[in-house]
Amino acid sequence: MNTKRILIIGGPGTGKSTLITALEEKGHVCFHEISREVTAAAQKKGIEQLFLTQPLLFSELLLKGRIQQFEDAENLNTAYAFYDRGIPDIAAYMDYSGDEYPAIFTDVCKDYVYDKTFILAPWREIYQQDNERYESFKQAQIIQQYLKTTYEKHNYDLIDVPFGTVEERVDFILQTLNNEE
Repeated sequence: MNTKRILIIGGPGTGKSTLITALEEKGHVCFHEISREVTAAAQKKGIEQLFLTQPLLFSELLLKGRIQQFEDAENLNTAYAFYDRGIPDIAAYMDYSGDEYPAIFTDVCKDYVYDKTFILAPWREIYQQDNERYESFKQAQIIQQYLKTTYEKHNYDLIDVPFGTVEERVDFILQTLNNEE
């Protein structure tokens, strides 16, 4: 079976992880965001925000993990695999931070291409900061623009997910996928 890789992107606090969890509860294969794991591991070593203090190392760890997630879907026997963020997110965040980075971060985007990309807009009513999410809502809106620019540069057609309950958003994604088959 040729598993389609379905990407869910958006700035911080847009509800991506909640949607991934809801899709997983419905029996879909889902790959969770790994930046929280990388951040938490660094915090255990005394580095409060690895992305801020060593952005290139943080991004290299993300790239390695996201490539692994992409490859893990190769032998699945399911129609869809859902991802909480994708490989192009890394370049978008590096562009946002203004840090220079090697070409590998954009070159891999040509080799690892997702089949569909759904984008969630910043939503003030659900936005929360926490230990791993340091960005303000205003920063989340700016990051959103970097994500759009990066994905469009890599020829992705972004499908806007409307605001609504978790169930409404999940239904929108699944109905959109079913309508295209």
